[in-house]
Parts: sequence; structure tokens; C-alpha cells
Amino acid sequence: MPSRRHTLSPATIDVVVRGPVLDRDAVFARSKVEHVIHYSNHPVLAAKVVLTAEENPALERPARVEASLDVNGAQVRAHAVAADMIGALDLLEDRLRQNLVQFQDRERTRHRWIGVAGEHQWRHGDLPTQRGATFPRSPQEREVVRRKTFALAPVTPDEAAFEMELLGHDFYLFTDSRTGKEAVVYRDGEGRFAIRGEVVVDPESAAVVEMVGEAPTLTEAEAVARLDLSGEPFVFFIGAETGRGRVLYIRYDGHYGLITAA
Repeated sequence: MPSRRHTLSPATIDVVVRGPVLDRDAVFARSKVEHVIHYSNHPVLAAKVVLTAEENPALERPARVEASLDVNGAQVRAHAVAADMIGALDLLEDRLRQNLVQFQDRERTRHRWIGVAGEHQWRHGDLPTQRGATFPRSPQEREVVRRKTFALAPVTPDEAAFEMELLGHDFYLFTDSRTGKEAVVYRDGEGRFAIRGEVVVDPESAAVVEMVGEAPTLTEAEAVARLDLSGEPFVFFIGAETGRGRVLYIRYDGHYGLITAA
């Protein structure tokens, strides 16, 4: 889908549209992000918002918006989908502001997230962000079109869950601080946190409610075959060639993306 970039002042906010997005929606998106930036206690070095209008009449929520803020070198992200662009931008503003507030008061928020949670605290609360439908590309047409390699700082499963929610991701690849092994945390079908990999979880963990098991050792081709057969949005595995944790996932465009621990 072709992209076009709106040059809007100030230039710190980059608005990109894909598909039949109205100019007024691009201006509205900028105003939404500007409003959120006013909540920041730290310098926002750059901001980007991407508006995508899918031209598939079968989709119930064809409007997708994504935003990211560079808050003094740290990334704060959010995204939303809706039946129309205005509705998606309203959701985006709320989620981006919430993530920014959580980021700014990180120590207090971290204590609430990774301390001993009460019965009605976050592990039983927020549902995962609703995702837009992926392009229905057949497995025979899929390719690995994006590869990323990250150096993963050791964290606990609770901290990994916190980071996943802060970034608005579907899953989060991390290195467990106790075992030194890669693992992945994600939301299961009921919105609960689950984890796969060799980790040590504190008995009083506020985050992880389901341990799925260790990751299989696969080649990239085997991971592709497993992902196609499973119907799941991603597969976490140990690379047979590298011995490091990897996540192969289905992108919005129906192709594959691959994340590897450095």
C-alpha cells in the first residue's frame, strides 16, 4: 500500500498515511498526539503516527493507527483499530496517554505491576489491545520480509510483562534474569499473561498466570511450517543454528517477521 508523508509544523511530529485517509484525519491525528505530548514531564524528541485505511470491505475495523514517542531516548508506543479513523484516533489518544503516564511514574507503576497484586489489580484487569485483521495471504505467498536482532537485558518475567504492556506489543522476547535463557511473555486467548521458555517465576508473581513450557529447537524453515500449521499469530523457538531464542510472527501484511536475541 503506498504511503504519503504530511509535512506539518512543528516537524517533530511525523504523520504518515497509507490508503484512502482523509487529510482532515491526518490533521486530527497530529492534534491528538500534540495533546498527549503536553502530559510529558520529559522532552519528547520526536513523534510519529501512522494511519492506515484498509480497502477491504470485509473488515469490521478497517482503520488502524499507530503512534510512537521518543521520550528523551525511550520509546512509548500505542496502537488501536476501529470502524473509522476518528474512532481509532480517540482510542489511540487514550492508550498513548496512559502509556506515557505509566512511563513517567515508572517506579511507582513498576511496584504496582510487579509487586504482590491484589485480587482486582492489573492481572485481572485490562484486556489486550484489539488488533486489526491481517491480510489473508496464503502460506505459499509468505516471505520473511522483516528481521530484527536485539541485545536483551536480563529481566524478570514480571518486568517483561510490564515492558510488553508499556510498548503495546502482542508478545515480548526477553532474557530471564535467573536462568539466562530467552523466553517470551504474551497474552493468551482469555487475556491472561502466559510465558513460554526456561524461566524462574517468584511464587508471588503478579504477572504470569500460565506456564506453557519450554521452547522447541527448530530451523527457520521448521518454524515457518509450524506457524503455518498452528494458525497461531507467532511461534517462539530456539534457533537450531544459533541456540538463541527467536520469534517468528505474522505481520499485518500477511508476511512473516523474525525477531532474534543477539
